[in-house]
Amino acid sequence: MRMFVAIDLDDGAKAVVAREQQLAASLAGRSSLKFVNPQQAHLTLAFLGEVLPPQAEQVIAAMQEPIAGISPFRMAFGGLGIFPPLGAPRVLWLGLSEGARDVIALQRVVAGRLEALGVRLEDRAFHPHLTIGRWKQARPSDRPSLPAEAPHASTPSTGGMTVDRVTLYESRLSSEGPDHIALAHARL
Repeated sequence: MRMFVAIDLDDGAKAVVAREQQLAASLAGRSSLKFVNPQQAHLTLAFLGEVLPPQAEQVIAAMQEPIAGISPFRMAFGGLGIFPPLGAPRVLWLGLSEGARDVIALQRVVAGRLEALGVRLEDRAFHPHLTIGRWKQARPSDRPSLPAEAPHASTPSTGGMTVDRVTLYESRLSSEGPDHIALAHARL
């Protein structure tokens, strides 16, 4: 089972994603940029990859338990960015203008819970962001020109949303794209 843990977006945040994608489409021109369906957009906290059934059951049980020590918080999006920072672009993302420290603290708790079960997570540092598009095949010349303030925009793109839980998902890949099935919720 292919799994990940994420913060779900409310309808207002999904509308912001759609609006930012329209802006990015005008900047990206004729590149191979493919946008994430705003209705499936989420902020990934931990990608587990393939998890075998005995361990998957443990992960599901662990992610049904409330998350102690972190209270619900506000989060708002603002500022477009690209990974990697140089060369051919791979990921177009939307940064956080509010709540980044809280998201980082939440990610650490989630990661600790998963690592205690023996789940191996990525070694790279966590940078809170929302992926809104990916390039299938890109060249450095496909890199769009982003507004000067991105990715460190000081003005949020949205009035914000309250984060009060995280969701464990199974991701099923198909030719039509990924299908995300919620398996468990952990309330803050």
